[in-house]
Amino acid sequence: MDYIILDIEFNGRKFASDLPMEVIEIGAVRLNSALQHVDEFSSLIKPVYFSKLNSFIKKKTGIPQEDIDVAPGFPKVIAEFEQWLARSESFILVTWGGEDLKRIVFDTRMHKLDDTNWMAAYYFDLLKGFLRYKKVTNDVSVEAALLDLGITAEGSAHRALDDARMTSEVFRRLFGDLDFELKQQYKDQFSNSKERRMIKNAVRSMVSQKKIQEWDAFAENYLAARIALTDERKTAELKEYYSSELAKARQPKSGS
Repeated sequence: MDYIILDIEFNGRKFASDLPMEVIEIGAVRLNSALQHVDEFSSLIKPVYFSKLNSFIKKKTGIPQEDIDVAPGFPKVIAEFEQWLARSESFILVTWGGEDLKRIVFDTRMHKLDDTNWMAAYYFDLLKGFLRYKKVTNDVSVEAALLDLGITAEGSAHRALDDARMTSEVFRRLFGDLDFELKQQYKDQFSNSKERRMIKNAVRSMVSQKKIQEWDAFAENYLAARIALTDERKTAELKEYYSSELAKARQPKSGS
């Protein structure tokens, strides 16, 4: 089993737009089963939309506009990346958070490419692994994790390959304390974190006040004015999330 430490940069932006954000750089490090560094993958990608990087992205990543101008497009790079991945007989992706794989899936679909391999791939969220190890809940950056673990950071933050290299050092340090049973596969979500947090807080309030509502009543009395429930997939997802949060909130606390 090889471990592919993956990082991407994408053209996130501070302004509202209906146009998609796109991956502009992929970086990856391959570690073998002995956690030895085997090889690396790195490529810039020229986006279809917003081909001129805004000042925020240029400052954050340090990627020169002239390098983006001559970079290959996503279909070519992702095909080369999949060929590079195929050198491993088996592998699991390791990411810092869940955004990297999500962005690759979104761009794959945007370019009308086959997303089968990406939907089937397993990934391990090292950010969550680090938080479990430290027994904390607030998200941290890779750089903060390196500092906490006493590992000297090398390279430039917010460049994909350098971030992948730094993440690989955190991975190696924590390897013996990671639970790989918690690996995941990408799953489409039709609700956003704000909507799910809204439901979570409402459930906690209902349980504390002992005023539990069934889903239909909750959706009509509480959600209808706050969340558009016109998408059946979103409604089903939120209903499942509601049931899950209700079950957790009803569990007796340890020691009680």
